[in-house]
Amino acid sequence: MSAACDIQKRREIVFHPLPPGQIQLALDLLGQLPGLKTSALGPLSLQIEYCIADHCLEDIETLLWTQGLHLEGSLLIRIKRNLAYYCERVQRENLGKPAPRTKNYPAHIEAWTKRPHGDHDETPAEWRRYK
Repeated sequence: MSAACDIQKRREIVFHPLPPGQIQLALDLLGQLPGLKTSALGPLSLQIEYCIADHCLEDIETLLWTQGLHLEGSLLIRIKRNLAYYCERVQRENLGKPAPRTKNYPAHIEAWTKRPHGDHDETPAEWRRYK
């Protein structure tokens, strides 16, 4: 059973029925990528397994599309596809290193305390001492 933050992904890619023979062409093409396991699920779909650190579904499907293969474009498939793209994009960003600190914070704090800033009362002093 896999955890919610698992970096090994198993996805299904569904192809349009026309032109025929796309599954075998996709298997041959994706078989050349290191770290990617492929298998045919049926006449119009294949299953891929990969590590999110190496590949993402969006890049794999873009590769297939640029090679002239036609992916299924039904509404449900497009929603699933875009949800997977988003989740993988966020997960890949979270796997990366945090952004380096570019500001010297103690120097900024010191400069902030030395210069006048923001919250000043514009009321004249004689009005503030009204008795």
